[in-house]
Amino acid sequence: MSLSAILHAKTEEMNSNEKRAMYTVCVVGCKPIGITHAYLFAAAGFKVICADPDQNAISLLARGKAPGCELGTETKLRAYLKTGQLVATSDVKTAVSQSDVVAVTTPVEIDKKRKIDRSDLEKTCKLVGSQLRKGALVIIVSTVGLGTVENVLKEILENASGLKVGTDFGLAYSPDQALQEKASHVIKDNDRVVAASDVRSLNVASTILEITLGKNVKRTDTVKVAEAAALFKKAQKDTSVALANELAHFCEKASIDYLEVQRLANTDSFCELSTPTLSGGSMREEPYLLLEDAENLNVKLRMVQTAKETNALTIKQTANLVADALKSCGKPLRRARVSILGVSQTQNTRSVKREALKDLVSTLESRGARISLYDPYFSDLENTETEHQYKKSLTEAIEGADCLLIVTGHDQFKRLNLKKTRAMLKTSAAIIDLEGVFDPGKVEKEGLVYRGLGRGVWTR
Repeated sequence: MSLSAILHAKTEEMNSNEKRAMYTVCVVGCKPIGITHAYLFAAAGFKVICADPDQNAISLLARGKAPGCELGTETKLRAYLKTGQLVATSDVKTAVSQSDVVAVTTPVEIDKKRKIDRSDLEKTCKLVGSQLRKGALVIIVSTVGLGTVENVLKEILENASGLKVGTDFGLAYSPDQALQEKASHVIKDNDRVVAASDVRSLNVASTILEITLGKNVKRTDTVKVAEAAALFKKAQKDTSVALANELAHFCEKASIDYLEVQRLANTDSFCELSTPTLSGGSMREEPYLLLEDAENLNVKLRMVQTAKETNALTIKQTANLVADALKSCGKPLRRARVSILGVSQTQNTRSVKREALKDLVSTLESRGARISLYDPYFSDLENTETEHQYKKSLTEAIEGADCLLIVTGHDQFKRLNLKKTRAMLKTSAAIIDLEGVFDPGKVEKEGLVYRGLGRGVWTR
């Protein structure tokens, strides 16, 4: 097996696309987060191999298909695939053996009972270690629990490779700080932490990521601190959203518009109320890693636990908004046609976890609603793979619906003509606006019933 020189590479040896093309980066894991990282490495000039044992995922990527990624990613991927700068393979072992840098994106799984399962990540590291080149660098991108990198993954890599971290190969931790977003602009714009216990790994990993992201990264030589930082950031966001969702529910009952309250409150530099959003119990699963670590340390993180429970209620509350709006239309939820608009994310919208949407659809269907889905950024492939009915156009999604449920505020929805929309909907119809896309007064002026998270002053 050939020797990699990446750990000894100086910054000036990677200061042009031509020089970076001499190094190969293997991204293990072809889910959206892995594909997006592969695209960013390729855009920076590195030769990239995207590897995943899932043949179906590789077949899609090899054809330039990137389900779940942001608009425009597929076009860019096809360009890199055409030139050979990026290749896709299910042969992870060979890919690792040919690479100077291995970025592991395999996630820690959390099941429906909130149990932590690291087996896939551990298997990936064992596979990577078995083919790791001497002198190569491994970067763990997945968010993990405290001590996982140095107490678990490091040992697996060393045992499988017969090499030693810091001497024979590098190991760094750089969690995706964008809350598992799939959009390249989000990953690039957010601050990135890089941690490694040895100077060489830290310096090289920092250089590579600074080149790839086009900005400086935050460094630390204490990996456990970086693990905690990633978990705390996600827990803070989860807690902030939980507060917003709870206050929004209060506003609905008190006939107050939360968005107006937010606008006034946030004029104070010391206040930053989040926007209520469809989150569900699975909005951000990473805090469960923190809760497990707390349990192991016999520490109770009551706010983190409560935030998860509060966010889980937004699914039920959203379903109740739909039922209440339809009741105002003189219709039951059972057999009502509910058209959900917006499943993906774009640059100007917040992320909607697919699991939260599935929970909402399941809840509405269990109450008898007939669900159809539409999103302007979903590919035909994604549409055909879903078990739910997708509409090919916005017009088709609107026509004959009893209720429009806007989950993501895409620009296409913001440009909707309410008068024309009203004409396409069934008699006595409603709009449930989770993103604040429409002015409630204008909606009701057209004879439609309006509801929204935290928007409790429109009670028609």
